[in-house]
Amino acid sequence: MPSLTVVISCILLAAAALLAFLVWQARERRRMRRRADPSRDYAVRSTWQATGGKLNFSSYVYMDVDGDGVYGLADRPMAGIMVRLYDERGGFIAAARTNPAGFANFPMSSRRRRARIRAAGTYRFSVSVPPGWRPSSANENQSIRLREAPGSVAGLVGEDLPKPVGLAPGRFLDGRIPAAIEATLSVMDKGQVLESRTLAPGAGFRFALAGEADAIVVTGGGLDRQLALSAYPTDLGLLTPTAIAPGAALTTIGFDDITTRGLRKVPSGHAGLSWRNINAMASDNTKNSEGYVNGNVSGDYIAYTSSGHPAEFGRQQPFGLHSMMLTAAWLASEGETALVESWLGDALIASDEITLSALTPCHYAPMLKAVTRVRLSTKHHWQLVVDDLVLVL
Repeated sequence: MPSLTVVISCILLAAAALLAFLVWQARERRRMRRRADPSRDYAVRSTWQATGGKLNFSSYVYMDVDGDGVYGLADRPMAGIMVRLYDERGGFIAAARTNPAGFANFPMSSRRRRARIRAAGTYRFSVSVPPGWRPSSANENQSIRLREAPGSVAGLVGEDLPKPVGLAPGRFLDGRIPAAIEATLSVMDKGQVLESRTLAPGAGFRFALAGEADAIVVTGGGLDRQLALSAYPTDLGLLTPTAIAPGAALTTIGFDDITTRGLRKVPSGHAGLSWRNINAMASDNTKNSEGYVNGNVSGDYIAYTSSGHPAEFGRQQPFGLHSMMLTAAWLASEGETALVESWLGDALIASDEITLSALTPCHYAPMLKAVTRVRLSTKHHWQLVVDDLVLVL
């Protein structure tokens, strides 16, 4: 037999459930009466007391592509950036990541219990800057005063909204030199040499690029090449003596002309190539995928390796593989390793590993003069995002 305490508890729970149902039923009846009254369809509001409404008070974060600290036409919203909210005493309230549109949203309401911002006061919005990045707008911490506004939707209003926060990725140059070959690498700015480095035979190299650097030039050992730098980290892979000549006609494949729908498998014949296990997709087609947004450097579409399986493109007639933008699809796969293998006929002529981020693309630029097949895969089978594939066709 159940104890008296259990019986009483069950009765109380049933009574509470019945009361909640009756309250809901009464609200529904009132709502239906309002809906049935044509005079209320476009009524002018006569009283402006507080409502139970809710708004998002948001911090906006963008990738500062041109690095000038001002949100402009060249810049793009960033997904997956963590923003924290603190009260005026410095107490932590909540954290939210930016969505595909670049907004970290904090629900605000003076009457809803679950709102993160419920009362007037000063609040601090703190953007967590990824390692190696710089806050180009210098406003990653902003304090905003909110006051009561009973006639507003949420019952609160800010003196202003947080200003857009710009983040610029750190730019590094990576690569490897073949054994028994020595070369010189010069970093340029508008045709002038900023610095030169001797690249030792059989060694890898990695160094930071100056903010004003716009090109690199490699000379010596038959490795001669020139590359215009992007706003992102660059990996040259293993430098080979068969580089694409300066001035060669380059074709950029951006995957924007494959479909008007959200998703389509890239068909063989696109750009005159065969394609396998590569999908073209609108960058905002998949919810909460940071890399699909951040890896989109042009247009609205990117390509990715279907279900994280190895993918290939190529044709029988040799073509030049100049460069491509590579990004990890998900923040959960930050640090994933991409393997790019290139063949000329049956001969494997290049095999490079590139460390991926979901926050910024890597500009992989092997500049191979002649290939017939390129294979893309990842070490742990996460999706790999590709954009702006540049070829000599």
